Amino acid sequence: MRIPCPYCGERNSGEFVYRGDAAPMRPEGAEGLFDYVYLRENPAGPLREHWYHAQGCRNWIEVTRDTRNHVISGAILAREARR
Repeated sequence: MRIPCPYCGERNSGEFVYRGDAAPMRPEGAEGLFDYVYLRENPAGPLREHWYHAQGCRNWIEVTRDTRNHVISGAILAREARR
């Protein structure tokens, strides 16, 4: 799989570390922390995911990938995604 890093261009997925779904937000307190850490959805279809470019620019990026066929429709820097 090739991932389009916004900073370095298209790279092999072996250069990246997968973090997971980008949608869940860390709760402020202890309440809801178990669900945040252990309970995740596994949807079929487009999903926004966090990937870390460990072998490249060392930026976190948010990739939109279809989990059914691994087609990537977009990628932006994670710090820009939260704005």
